Amino acid sequence: MGKHYDQLQPEERVEIYRLRAAGISRSKIAETLGRSPSTIGRELTRNSTPTKAWAGGYDPVRAQTLAVRRRRWDCRFKLARQPALRDLVKSDLAMGYSPEQIAGRLTHEDSPMRISHESIYRYIYHCSAQKDYLHRLLPRHKLRRGRRGRKGGSSTTLIPQRRPLCERPADVVDRSTPGHWEADFMLFAQYGQNILVLHERQTRFTIIDKPPNRKAELTARRIHRRLVKLPQALRKSISFDNGSEFFEHHRLHQSLGIQTFFCNPHSPWQKGGVENAIGRMRRFLPRKTNLATINRQQLQQLANRLNNTPRKCLDFQTPAEAFSKLNSTLALQS
Repeated sequence: MGKHYDQLQPEERVEIYRLRAAGISRSKIAETLGRSPSTIGRELTRNSTPTKAWAGGYDPVRAQTLAVRRRRWDCRFKLARQPALRDLVKSDLAMGYSPEQIAGRLTHEDSPMRISHESIYRYIYHCSAQKDYLHRLLPRHKLRRGRRGRKGGSSTTLIPQRRPLCERPADVVDRSTPGHWEADFMLFAQYGQNILVLHERQTRFTIIDKPPNRKAELTARRIHRRLVKLPQALRKSISFDNGSEFFEHHRLHQSLGIQTFFCNPHSPWQKGGVENAIGRMRRFLPRKTNLATINRQQLQQLANRLNNTPRKCLDFQTPAEAFSKLNSTLALQS
């Protein structure tokens, strides 16, 4: 047995080439380099075999290039080599965690098992290419990576006391202070079925409500009911799109002491927090879901699931943990 078990270095490959060209045997080369004869044998065999593009023979530069390529390719299948890590990743994917959340949580918990989110993605898409369809466990079930652009529209001329998002304070934009919310409705295929979603920008805490309709006056009352119990420091502003269901937003000015703002036309991405929250909810409530079969307890369980999922933007804390800390801090200050 040789003394070393690490990868062959470029200078060692040059020495193998030089000694081999001088007619030195494999065992003597191994003894000179302090390696196992089997290591030298494998190196010469795998990198000297003729191919369609290679006439044969050992070349140290080519051997090093092939070794680096093999190492990179092998890293793509870390999950294939580590069954315990693979089972953990699949279990977390089935729970609705994204690859970034899985990788970040392992680091946050100081787990002995580590993997990057890119390695998880590569393994998932490799499995899907082999007809395993592991991508169906991803949050958005996307077969390919990348954004999908969508266009929409709404009227802005009929909204009374409408203020655009550009008038929001700077601390709302950079999420440096809590108490700034976004609101939207999650719609379903059956007409009249919808869920009101409220999303706190800094902590990503999400509140879900199920009103019987989307009439503007009822929507304002439901938002008031959900936010009125919070301290004033946690209800400073709320942002909407330009849907008619938010026409009565001005009722919240006096009842909650909260400012209201609206996205620019065709720009729902400006309230990306609540859009992201609705996207996460779609994993469990597809558009064809019949809301009549979903009771309030089940909706609350869904909200709890969202709020207890670790988030990269919170250093892999959960929204519930971050929101609870805010509440505790404000309680001590009051």
